[in-house]
Amino acid sequence: MHTTPQRRLGTGDAVVLGVGSMLGAGVFAVLGPAAAVAGTALLPALLVAAVVATANAMSSAWLAARHPESGGAYVYGRRRLGPAWGALAGWAFVTGKTASCAAMALTLGSYAWPGHARAVAAAAVVAVVAVNLRGITRTAAATRVLVVAVLAVLAVVVVAASARPAVTDPFAGWGDAGPLAVLQAAGLLFFAFAGYARIATLGEEIRDPARTIPRAVPVALALVLAVYAVVAVVALRAAGPDALAASAAPLATAAGDGTTVLVRAGGALASAGVLLALVAGVGRTVLAMARDRELPGALAAVHPRFAVPHRAELAVGAVVLLLVLTAAPVTAIGLSGFAVLLYYAVANAAALTLHRARPWRRALSALGLLGCVGLAALLPPVAVLSGTAVLLVAMAARAVLRGRRGRAAPGGG
Repeated sequence: MHTTPQRRLGTGDAVVLGVGSMLGAGVFAVLGPAAAVAGTALLPALLVAAVVATANAMSSAWLAARHPESGGAYVYGRRRLGPAWGALAGWAFVTGKTASCAAMALTLGSYAWPGHARAVAAAAVVAVVAVNLRGITRTAAATRVLVVAVLAVLAVVVVAASARPAVTDPFAGWGDAGPLAVLQAAGLLFFAFAGYARIATLGEEIRDPARTIPRAVPVALALVLAVYAVVAVVALRAAGPDALAASAAPLATAAGDGTTVLVRAGGALASAGVLLALVAGVGRTVLAMARDRELPGALAAVHPRFAVPHRAELAVGAVVLLLVLTAAPVTAIGLSGFAVLLYYAVANAAALTLHRARPWRRALSALGLLGCVGLAALLPPVAVLSGTAVLLVAMAARAVLRGRRGRAAPGGG
């Protein structure tokens, strides 16, 4: 009988889960809005987002190697900065990634069957939770299949777009956008890179985490950055920023007629891959928070046969299902972006405490911290305000509950 998660994932599995978590959102959903903000300066914006993501990735990897536990920045903040910072990171992650789950499910529904997007999204959530409940190795195997399929679709799209006559130079006109537009577009594009944290949040299920996690995180990030850069270049060259911004399916626009069905299939598969890994990662953070009584202790249960936090997974699935049936995709994406950037800000702050004798590591973690705070502040005001409100309510409720527990404890007054 298993009472804790088992270490079953190797480096290849961890890389696949990281790649599967990142591929999809940027390529199929974010290129259009980012092009609308930055024009051809979409490419330097992608570089800015990648730099911040790299700083965050390395901070997460160093922390995960030191603290190989489920929970990611929730655990790191709690261990390195104190329980309140850990709780803030945990709530930011659960809030942001639960919203991301809903956004990815709705994206899947929109690509697969536009006229019945919510029904398809709801069915996808149920299916993903069912797969994850069977065990983490099944999650890795399913994600591997989805990643291969999405990469095959993107390869066809890149070839088709490259064969079309060029309508714009993707490396010209960068100065027309201005620094603010580049940073705003980078904030949107960062949403596409955020999946690398999934590797760290599965720390208790990775073999030899001190070696595996620092290797898997940068490899996954580098692979995804290469894919995004190639797709962005050929899409800008074939269609131009205005056409990408105006299109509901920018990759179909870039590749030309005859690719609509293919792109829809690729978008649905990519969203499924992201959703599969997202639900697994959020469930592990809920598990860690329940162990520390930041959430109800019943959510800390681990299934005796499949060694997964089944109650946490079911709870996450229920909340995602509610959002899928009630929320608009744009609302979910905005809330997710703000909360996830704050989550990584806590991770970078925690990493600063690790490297007192290694200035270059401290500098990289400081860059990640400043980048996260800056990009979060530049998101649309509704995202900033709604995200701040959710987290303030969560932290206030935590303070009240802890105060009551303190008074109820023996000697507590």
